[in-house]
Amino acid sequence: MLSVKNLFKKYTNFMVVNDVSLHVDKGEIISIIGSSGAGKSTLLHLIGALDKPDSGSVLIAGTDILQLPSKKQAKFRNSHIGFVFQFHHLLPEFSAVENVSVPLWIKGSSKKEAMQQAEEMLNIVGLGNRLENKPSELSGGEQQRVAIARALITRPSIIMADEPTGNLDTANAQSVHKLFLQLRDQFGQTFIMITHNDALAKMTDRTLTMQDGKIVSEKKNY
Repeated sequence: MLSVKNLFKKYTNFMVVNDVSLHVDKGEIISIIGSSGAGKSTLLHLIGALDKPDSGSVLIAGTDILQLPSKKQAKFRNSHIGFVFQFHHLLPEFSAVENVSVPLWIKGSSKKEAMQQAEEMLNIVGLGNRLENKPSELSGGEQQRVAIARALITRPSIIMADEPTGNLDTANAQSVHKLFLQLRDQFGQTFIMITHNDALAKMTDRTLTMQDGKIVSEKKNY
């Protein structure tokens, strides 16, 4: 599903991502851990085409996304990559179901079709009774579930999550962890996650450790 080869990224004289290669199979959940400044988030942004590397290749579902023209790259990203961040970035004036509909509206789906699919996705993540609530009316855990539903709505090839439980208490974090596993089992969804949460890392199939821009170790958790 994901093949990264010889990725490099330098800011001024600092090598943030230094010759990183990795492979992720369909339906696999991997976690990337490491101290602050190790290059984890930069790596995720490069893989997700949110930033451009100095060199290297990123293939998602067989497509080298770094070789696509900017418009095609944006279209591919919207269709094939779902993003979940520590801060959920929900639109405060929109209801939960409207927030989840946004990626489909961008793709050109009708409002009716998008809202129907968004409602189905919110049911899947356990928020079928909160469709019309705005973010300010939802708990932190519920807001993150809306963000996850939004990431899933286009049925992406891969979901990239950067500290997805970083702002949640223990109970809500565990709930989100279990949701990721449920989505993998239900849809064969592929995940790559940056986390400082040891419990979440241990629930993934593999844990990669980054240090000084490099992947220095890999551990299978099962």
